[in-house]
Amino acid sequence: MSHAVMEQEPEHQPESATHASFGGAVPERISLRDGGDLNDDGTRQLLRAGIGILATGTLAALLTVSILGGIGPQGPHSSAGWLALMVALMCWPFGSLCFLLGFAKWLRNRHIAKHGDTGRNRR
Repeated sequence: MSHAVMEQEPEHQPESATHASFGGAVPERISLRDGGDLNDDGTRQLLRAGIGILATGTLAALLTVSILGGIGPQGPHSSAGWLALMVALMCWPFGSLCFLLGFAKWLRNRHIAKHGDTGRNRR
């Protein structure tokens, strides 16, 4: 690619120059109407991951309280209890965010399926 093409802004570059760096794998426009399935946008994966991470955190907390010695005024009574508590305290926020993002995407997909694509980016 010539130096003159590199200095130009992306919207002024020839089409072959803009897509050459990505190997031509980047589509011009992504649309849900062009054969794309509404459930094939990562919604199901986000929901599954969020639920799985939340379940892992809950299991770790239950293990800390029951089998791994319990939690006293100064924290868990064993090293394994501390480790399980740290896992629980990391899993709950991350799992909640994954689940909430998946739920928001599910609501959006449901709205699009019900009302059609009324996208903001129409020209």
